[in-house]
Amino acid sequence: MDQVCIQIRGVCKRYKSAQEDSLSEVSLDIMQSDVFGLLGPNGAGKTTLISILCGIIPVSSGDVRFFHNGTPYSNAERKSRIGFVPQEYAFYQELTARQNLDYFGAMYNLSQNRLKERREHLLEVLGLEKAADKKVGTFSGGMKRRVNLAIGIIHQPQILFLDEPTVGVDVQSRNAIIRYLQQINQGGTTIIYTSHHMSEAEEFCKNIALIDHGKLIAAGGLQHLKAEHQVENLQTLFINLTGEEYRD
Repeated sequence: MDQVCIQIRGVCKRYKSAQEDSLSEVSLDIMQSDVFGLLGPNGAGKTTLISILCGIIPVSSGDVRFFHNGTPYSNAERKSRIGFVPQEYAFYQELTARQNLDYFGAMYNLSQNRLKERREHLLEVLGLEKAADKKVGTFSGGMKRRVNLAIGIIHQPQILFLDEPTVGVDVQSRNAIIRYLQQINQGGTTIIYTSHHMSEAEEFCKNIALIDHGKLIAAGGLQHLKAEHQVENLQTLFINLTGEEYRD
């Protein structure tokens, strides 16, 4: 039986001096070991919701709870068991890939032996081994994305948040990143993912939620939603539900 991993109930968020809510009465269940796509146009509220789930910003009202095998996490457990890969690069450009992984691994209190094991594993599987001792600032966009990912998963989080993890990279890097994410999901990691690449999201995600203007407009199994709305692909579903106007 599937178990709830993240329970979101009636979450609202209004920033100071804002005239409208950035999120309004959002309720969702994300299941354990899912690959869950959180999708929507620019400014829809996706990053706000991820920031709330990661504990970066508080809700204005509502409730968020995390579970593992049916048991609620404490706040301390949640922080140690989640990983976050932001859209922006979150590493030190003047350090090498190996030094960055050492630094962030130490922040997660990994033992020296465990840190070395994880560092070398990630450098190898993400194709960074040959450039491991070069400054990250000299890397290509695809390599920087893979360093960003390695930092977010160095501690083997049980829940992984990904905000546009493949933006601005070539096809080879994108395929390599998605392939590795599928592997860790098969190992039990729950993944919550945002992207503007609809074809990538359709291939990668099992379940999705569409958010627009801070409100949940659709949620459920991807195949079920396509059948319900009588569309052939996720991009058509997205356009039909969110419209075609500019969202810059």
